[in-house]
Amino acid sequence: MKRPILIHPDPRLKKLCDPVPDLSDDLRVLADDMLETMYEAPGIGLAAPQVGVLQRLIVLDCVKGDSGEPPRPLVMFNPRVLASSDERNVYEEGCLSIPDQYAEVERPKMVEVEWLDRNGNLQKEEFDGLWATCVQHEIDHLDGKLFIDYLKPLRRQMITRKMVKLKRERARA
Repeated sequence: MKRPILIHPDPRLKKLCDPVPDLSDDLRVLADDMLETMYEAPGIGLAAPQVGVLQRLIVLDCVKGDSGEPPRPLVMFNPRVLASSDERNVYEEGCLSIPDQYAEVERPKMVEVEWLDRNGNLQKEEFDGLWATCVQHEIDHLDGKLFIDYLKPLRRQMITRKMVKLKRERARA
């Protein structure tokens, strides 16, 4: 089931999310709903707070549809970065909670991440390139941080004003 995506500014997007204590069927359904929502948006990552659930859950799939590669959906409960490279990458980031706004953000080029999969098994993987950027972006959401928080205050305020205007327009429609 597709879920509505919260649009910035929304106080839920700035909250620290709670760890997932036990994997329940409800949380697995939430993960499936989030994947459906992400693919339909379309996006390459989505965090639970973006659909109003303050739990440490993210989904991502950075395989481009036109690459010929099969999709690689990842569901991560309680993800955490164990290590990151000193080498940095800059990607133009966007966010489903901040539609049509993009900015270059610098992050570690490679990260090692640990998480629980949908069956409760501990997983660990090294990500680089776009995958590394995406997983860091989504984990930031779990800590109440948005990609615009990396920008200079004036640019951040400008984007926030655009989002307030967008929310007003959508409320009227």
